[in-house]
Amino acid sequence: MAEPDPLDAAVERMLAGDESAFRQVYREVQPPLLRYLTVLVGVGDAEDVASDAWSQAFRDLHSFSGDADGFRGWVTTIGRNRAVDHLRRSSRRPSSDESVDDLVDLHDPGDVEGDPLGKVESEEALKLIASLPKDQAEAIMLRTVLGFDAPTAARILGKRPGAVRAASHRGLKQLAKKLSENP
Repeated sequence: MAEPDPLDAAVERMLAGDESAFRQVYREVQPPLLRYLTVLVGVGDAEDVASDAWSQAFRDLHSFSGDADGFRGWVTTIGRNRAVDHLRRSSRRPSSDESVDDLVDLHDPGDVEGDPLGKVESEEALKLIASLPKDQAEAIMLRTVLGFDAPTAARILGKRPGAVRAASHRGLKQLAKKLSENP
């Protein structure tokens, strides 16, 4: 039997109006969300998009019901939608590439040593992921980095779970090949 997610209780308290629980949930969900958005929109805009996503999530919190995993998926979906909107708005604006040094020290409770991304620094990993085709990059961020299962990632992306698994698999194969070529 799987161990209960400690964030489930915090989400339940947050939904009941506990402000300290909202802070706890935010501290757990924000770092991986920010890394995901960095791959989608770049470092310079990820924080703004995340802020927009959290604002909408806070406004619409009354419409959410579920556990911690459901909340993470819900906020990630909002973030992805805000990122798509941002990219549409800024498609005519020039963009600049900034360093992701600020993201390197963000707390991530997951252990990435077992996957190919554990071989490189966070900045390099994000650059490698961002260099993949968009569908593969998003699938890897959602499945491997954020830890969503295929059905949840599929709901976020508006695809079928099999398509997400296939994109993630192809992307991880490409990453493993790139890592073996440049150890």
